[in-house]
Amino acid sequence: MTGRLKLALGAVLAAALLAPAVAAPRLSPEARLDKAIGDRVPGKPVSCINLRDIQSSEIIDKTAIVYRVGSKLYVNRPHGANWLDDDDILVTKTVTGQLCRIDTVTLIDRTSRFQRGFVTLADFVPYTRR
Repeated sequence: MTGRLKLALGAVLAAALLAPAVAAPRLSPEARLDKAIGDRVPGKPVSCINLRDIQSSEIIDKTAIVYRVGSKLYVNRPHGANWLDDDDILVTKTVTGQLCRIDTVTLIDRTSRFQRGFVTLADFVPYTRR
């Protein structure tokens, strides 16, 4: 490789690294929820789900908490959803092995570790693949 070619290639790489990244537009909360649900269809809402079966949870800003149980998703649109922030930590205290409507979930700020607020769970809507 000649010196000029190396210099030109170096200049192109430097320009690419220094160019401002074009951020993809952030999806609205409802669009994020739709994307998470995908092609699943809603079932009859249930009042509780078993804690031991929950594999993960995802907060959709100001909208919902999505709990994964196997291939099924349970969507909960809690009272006080305006407090939900996808960077929060969910803390739930229950007296049974279930997470039920009317249980409260404390929202902890991930950075400061201080409580930001809380939400009260509503019914869980199951979404299953077709």
